Amino acid sequence: MQLSVNVDHIATLREARKEDFPDPIHAAVEAELGGADGITVHLRGDRRHIKERDFELLRRIVKTELTLEMAATKSMSDIAQRIVPDCITIVPETPGEVTTQGGLNLLRLKEDLKIFISTLRDRNIVVGIFVDPDIGQAKEAARLGAQYIEINTSTYSQTRVTKNKDEVIRIARVAKAAKREGLGVHAGHGLDYKNTPHLFSVPEITGFSIGFAIVARAVFVGFRQATQEMVEVIKGAR
Repeated sequence: MQLSVNVDHIATLREARKEDFPDPIHAAVEAELGGADGITVHLRGDRRHIKERDFELLRRIVKTELTLEMAATKSMSDIAQRIVPDCITIVPETPGEVTTQGGLNLLRLKEDLKIFISTLRDRNIVVGIFVDPDIGQAKEAARLGAQYIEINTSTYSQTRVTKNKDEVIRIARVAKAAKREGLGVHAGHGLDYKNTPHLFSVPEITGFSIGFAIVARAVFVGFRQATQEMVEVIKGAR
């Protein structure tokens, strides 16, 4: 299983005082030194944390796999085609939201994303879609030409331990359906050091995208160690 570390919240801290530090580029280096398999950033339309400058520099220095989370807009597509990350995860965006509120509802989209996704794939970018744990969404992602889905684990992460078995079963069903459709399966949103291991029972999940928990832990132990600890969790060393 792979770990991609999201460094958005380092940029959030920077923007809280409009300083030039802490730098998400530095965090990405520390995450890779800590054993991360990839780095993830979300370039939002309002640029509330990650800026194009960050994305451009990360493309130059990331040695592992760089994933861009972005909305399905022409302006974002233009940026992505110019900078060319390794992967793109298409996510929904709502103005004013604190964080992404849910998966992209592919069954209610007015526009067809086939051409949008095809254009990005033509640049040799691997394209995925962030979706809620719903089999219909997984099948639609495959129809649109996505190569993987990232299953939204926010409900799972907020569920009491006594009931999260039901959420694991729900996620497992979607993961199996996605694999049958030829999709890769990742998971993310609200995952931390304690709840991530419960998803190891879903073999179809090959990658996790985790940010806030690592950033929060890094306040006390540093970014490299916080990453190392999560790597140990995911690689089964703990």
